[in-house]
Amino acid sequence: MRADAEPRADAEPRAEARLRADARRNSEQIRSAAIGAFQGRGLTVPLEEVAKAAGVSKATIFNRFGGRIGLIEAVIEEVVAAELFAVIDRARTIGDSGERIAYYLTALRDLQYRQPAVNDVLLQTYPDSRQLMEICRVGSDANEEIIATARTCGVLRPEFTADDLHALVIDTALALKHGELPPRDAYDRRTTYLLDGIRASASGRP
Repeated sequence: MRADAEPRADAEPRAEARLRADARRNSEQIRSAAIGAFQGRGLTVPLEEVAKAAGVSKATIFNRFGGRIGLIEAVIEEVVAAELFAVIDRARTIGDSGERIAYYLTALRDLQYRQPAVNDVLLQTYPDSRQLMEICRVGSDANEEIIATARTCGVLRPEFTADDLHALVIDTALALKHGELPPRDAYDRRTTYLLDGIRASASGRP
């Protein structure tokens, strides 16, 4: 090609297309790395580690997602919302109130044990994330609904409230986030103790 030759007319669009493809690839790599990191270690994983796993710089995360909050909102559906909402939906299909509360509490504690990011959501670690706070609202509404129904049906101690359940869930979140992870069998045994303690029969009521 002569030095004075004009560039091909399609050279610039092709370059822009390559840049867009690179940007999409980087974004998907970051999302995949964030999902793996957040599911395994919670939403507070250093962004440097997410960037390293994605094969990009930390600056690229800010360029693509605007920072941690944007990245959380890009993946929170896969990391937390899908499983948590599935638990809520499944609980609502269980006709027996006693079985419903047992399933709901057991499944929720299972999520807290398996998915550290769930505890970050429950603790509202990033209140600037509208999606995170919306997940909290949905969860709170579910707690109110399930506890109210169970109390009406007489399967819970009458003094046990949705606020009590919330406090127990938060206590568990704090213990799992800041303490040593207990063996799974011990954790599940304590779930059984918790259920026994809140059931109406535990206090001698029918």
